[in-house]
Amino acid sequence: MGSTACLWKFVGIVAVAMMMAACNVKSEHQGLDQNKQEARAMGNPVFHFEIAVNDMDRAKAFYEGVFGYRLTRREVDGYDMAFFPRADGAAGASGALVKGDVYKPSKDGAIIYFDVPNIDVVLRNAQQRGAKILYEKKDIGEAGFVAEFEDSEGNRVALSQVRS
Repeated sequence: MGSTACLWKFVGIVAVAMMMAACNVKSEHQGLDQNKQEARAMGNPVFHFEIAVNDMDRAKAFYEGVFGYRLTRREVDGYDMAFFPRADGAAGASGALVKGDVYKPSKDGAIIYFDVPNIDVVLRNAQQRGAKILYEKKDIGEAGFVAEFEDSEGNRVALSQVRS
């Protein structure tokens, strides 16, 4: 095969590859658009979170003191739990502190972000209760501010403050 024929064969292969890539990109974009539509229809996908604790009394006092919430303590399915306030029909997820044999506090797993009106106040409250600051308050641009601390049980907890 001559050099011109090889060149045209190469150009043809590249053109087919580019068309296939364009089809895949379009397909991926259609999937993303569908995900956005589904998210709008169902709201926020996170429904409930649980924060593992070793000492429920200590953890409940810590979280109530840091955030100013009143947690409601109950036993659910044999586990000691303290529930954060929850407003039915409002945006956001419900959550609870939970103590039990399958729950192990850790800084290595998922990170839960609490939306707060003033990160500085919450960080100060946390430090007054013995929390270690893991990530100082940081300005993240239009989205506002974030910070992280270690709670009384050894979990990593994050804060988010929307820019006003």
